[in-house]
Amino acid sequence: MTKQTNLGGSFTLANTSLTVNRMGYGAMQLAGPQVWGPPRDVDGAIRVLREGVEAGVNHIDTSDFYGPHVTNQIIKQALHPYPDSLVIVTKVGARRGDDKSWLHALSRQELIDAVHDNLRNLRLDKLDVVNLRVVDVNGPLDASIEEPLTVLAELKHQGLIHHLGLSNVTPLQLAEAQKISEIVCVQNLYNVAHRDDDGFIHELERQGIAYVPFFPLGGFSPLQSAALDATAAALHATPMQVALAWLLQREPNILLIPGTSSVKHLYENLQTAALQLPPETIAELDLISGGQESIHTD
Repeated sequence: MTKQTNLGGSFTLANTSLTVNRMGYGAMQLAGPQVWGPPRDVDGAIRVLREGVEAGVNHIDTSDFYGPHVTNQIIKQALHPYPDSLVIVTKVGARRGDDKSWLHALSRQELIDAVHDNLRNLRLDKLDVVNLRVVDVNGPLDASIEEPLTVLAELKHQGLIHHLGLSNVTPLQLAEAQKISEIVCVQNLYNVAHRDDDGFIHELERQGIAYVPFFPLGGFSPLQSAALDATAAALHATPMQVALAWLLQREPNILLIPGTSSVKHLYENLQTAALQLPPETIAELDLISGGQESIHTD
């Protein structure tokens, strides 16, 4: 494969020395079906990670509840010792039940255990960024996050975490969090069909805070999928590439973490950075409105 030279430019996280290419990689799909257990092809998973880093990806999003533990162990096997430029972002706040369910894990001890699990399975002494994931199947709610974030701030003070971020949160929760610790990134559901965070993204960009959308192509109705398909066909691209390109051209603080277990799809995703959508195409995609439910919690 040809090494990528354009990964959408770079972005420096607010109040940090961390600069990442805007095209990153989400490791959720490295685990087995339903994000549970090992993948069918461990060697293939390792190959995807190594190809991505070779292509210039220096931002990997993961969590120790993927698998659980499996994804981080694969990342360690594939990439440790890690390149100096690689930023690994993990998240805590959830755990997996024995029935493969996704459960809240926001108690003090659960958060402490989760940070240590990430450190052990990634073989790190300190985590680059830890996102507090506020899990709710109905989307973000304006409940207080002071208690769990205070625990993570203590772990940061102890030297186990470099920086803190948030996932599945509202602007009010961000404001509450910033009274406790600097926040370097927010990870929420957002794509061409889910646009509730339009204003939020702009405010984060003003503050220099990265915005990382998850499920960039999920949850479309047949009509919306048809519109995206037509645009992709006209540009000789895939629908995923068009959806990702729309995000890259939306705001400069948007960082992308599309995931895949296929080297071919990895390079298709990375090639998005070279896809420039003409103004009329962006205007057409902007007409796709939200209201669709996500099919899964991240």
